[in-house]
Amino acid sequence: MNIALDDLIKIGLALGVALLVCFVMTPLVRSFAVKVGAVDVPRDNRRMHDHPIPRQGGLAIFLGFLVAVVLFADLDRQVQGILLGSVIIVTMGAIDDIVPLPALLKFVVQIAAAGVAVAFGVRFEFIANPFFWTDTPYISFGAWSVPITIFWIVGITNSINLIDGLDGLACGVSAISSLTFLVISMVWGQVNVTVLLAAILGACLGFIPYNLNPAKIFMGDTGALLLGYVLSTISVIGLFKFYTIISFTVPLLALALPIFDTCFAIIRRILKGQNPMSPDRGHFHHRLIDMGLSQKQSVAVLYSISAVLGLSAVLITTTGAMKALILAFASCVAIIIGIALLRSYDSHREKLQEEQKAEREAPEGSRPPDGESEQ
Repeated sequence: MNIALDDLIKIGLALGVALLVCFVMTPLVRSFAVKVGAVDVPRDNRRMHDHPIPRQGGLAIFLGFLVAVVLFADLDRQVQGILLGSVIIVTMGAIDDIVPLPALLKFVVQIAAAGVAVAFGVRFEFIANPFFWTDTPYISFGAWSVPITIFWIVGITNSINLIDGLDGLACGVSAISSLTFLVISMVWGQVNVTVLLAAILGACLGFIPYNLNPAKIFMGDTGALLLGYVLSTISVIGLFKFYTIISFTVPLLALALPIFDTCFAIIRRILKGQNPMSPDRGHFHHRLIDMGLSQKQSVAVLYSISAVLGLSAVLITTTGAMKALILAFASCVAIIIGIALLRSYDSHREKLQEEQKAEREAPEGSRPPDGESEQ
């Protein structure tokens, strides 16, 4: 790890400031969202909540990220491009959280925001050659670097948005991916990239207490699109730029959950003859809910999967004693999480069985007529 003490302090301050700003601003953003009508009202079975909840929480995440980056990061041309593109994404998301925008318009704006980042130097100039049996250490994209980079940024931006279906899910998965990227960038000695990652990680950590089930506020498209955009652009300038095969696999592992869920959703919809961008109830989190898990249990399962994938990415970048230490720690955490999930699931199943038994044993006259509540 080639990072000086002063740099470590700066990274820690970036994380702390982003966390504090986001945590303090979220209640204010919640009040603002209610006033402007940015409220998510459940209208279909895809929504997991049963009452209106304010959204636009992504504004607080953006403020935390922005303040930390301006204070502690080196605002070079690439970082300027990421910030400018983020402003475009956040503006569109904030409007969409109030008045839903057409999907095509949002897609065009996402391409424009990605184009801004590319114009400021955020692009795939080359990538490690995944075909290890050849003699070429890397692949140069040349003129293809622009469309390939835009495709990556827009794809990851939307993949984070698509998994934003349960309280705390997208924010938590983004935090895990950010932490994965942060550890690896520290190992590789990328100070400025690490500061950016610390800022977005801190913002996620500051928001998630309000977003966990039962959520007090959603981050909306404002936050989900922002997180996807920031993670995708930072991965371009920080993790894809090395010649080694590790640099090719790390971002794919760290973001594997949203990437795979998005690819699966597109294939599923095409096979059904539907528009690939049309919403449905087939995402991983929906399937876990349909299996009988609660929101908290489903989120915990997906957190665990994301953490394991992130840990795999970290392990392939480390060697020797550090790898063994990380693996041992992760094994202990995995065992604890597994036991907690099993107990939680058993408790949920027993409660459900007791409720069903009570309904069967209740006198016929005491049961509410079909379609009526007991209130």
